[in-house]
Amino acid sequence: MGVIYVDADACPVKAEIEAIATRWKTPVAMVCNGGLRPSANPLIEVVFVPEGPDAADMWIAERAGPGDVVVTSDVPLAARTVEGGAETLKPDGERFTPANVGQALATRDLMTDLRAADPFRQGGGRAFGKADRARFRDALDAALRRAERAA
Repeated sequence: MGVIYVDADACPVKAEIEAIATRWKTPVAMVCNGGLRPSANPLIEVVFVPEGPDAADMWIAERAGPGDVVVTSDVPLAARTVEGGAETLKPDGERFTPANVGQALATRDLMTDLRAADPFRQGGGRAFGKADRARFRDALDAALRRAERAA
């Protein structure tokens, strides 16, 4: 079994990750630019990277591979970790795969272009709720089973 790498600065499911990692006895690297408190859980390592827009992404992408699980909302990071063989999930439980990550990148780029063309366009999706947390817990268990087979 590998490591669970978490793009942790804005991750809403850190508590769920810690609980599941403890049950699986799997180490976790919570990677952030700062602001996270260290965990008393010996399986949880908080990794502070330098300030910068992609420092956490680069740190994770350089390390994640087959047998690991990555949790991120960042689509370019997801593309890199999927390409490297890691199981990759969004915090709502959606799985990035070689079959769908290209479409996710294209959608992200399109939305960026639309926001740039209309500065008054306000983004914001639906609120993150209990159903998203439950879906994530199930998805993380499934990803850990797949990662265990890949290791």
